[in-house]
Amino acid sequence: MTRARVLVAALALVLVAATACETGVKPTATIAAADSADQVLLNMSHFVTNNGIQRSHVRADTAYFYSASQAAELRTVHITFYDPRGVQTSTLTAHEGTYRWRTGDMEARGNVVVVRTDGATLRTEVLRYSQVRNQVSSDRPFVFDEPTRHIKGEGFTSDPDFKVVTATRPRGVGGKFTLPNQ
Repeated sequence: MTRARVLVAALALVLVAATACETGVKPTATIAAADSADQVLLNMSHFVTNNGIQRSHVRADTAYFYSASQAAELRTVHITFYDPRGVQTSTLTAHEGTYRWRTGDMEARGNVVVVRTDGATLRTEVLRYSQVRNQVSSDRPFVFDEPTRHIKGEGFTSDPDFKVVTATRPRGVGGKFTLPNQ
């Protein structure tokens, strides 16, 4: 075999290999391991107490704990809340959430539904709880229903019992008056 034929054969193999790579499946994104979780719990169940009194029961299908940020990412969240005497007050369900254990703050995301024991219901896509302010809030549209009130709005701030609600662009019915549609 002459040197020219060997060079042509080698070039042909390189072209065939390059063409094969071009027709194969190309990755659409690279997967970078961001911050991997320090702990992963499946079917997590956690009781939160204050001075020996149960305040909440947090359950999640999966929980990812990150020590550096002192946060937990939860998937398929179900939380039962209790008053200072330990009596159940409400439940929250959401697709996912973040719990910051240093501050006690929580954010629930994705089809968030809170149901009080008296049947009052809140629905929104994002719900935040600030422990320092003892306040729940959302900057997303919400619907709040109870026997004497039906409130919709673009966002709200409230105490955890929803006794005092400040809504952005409220509309609905409350007591014996109708809120304007804006």
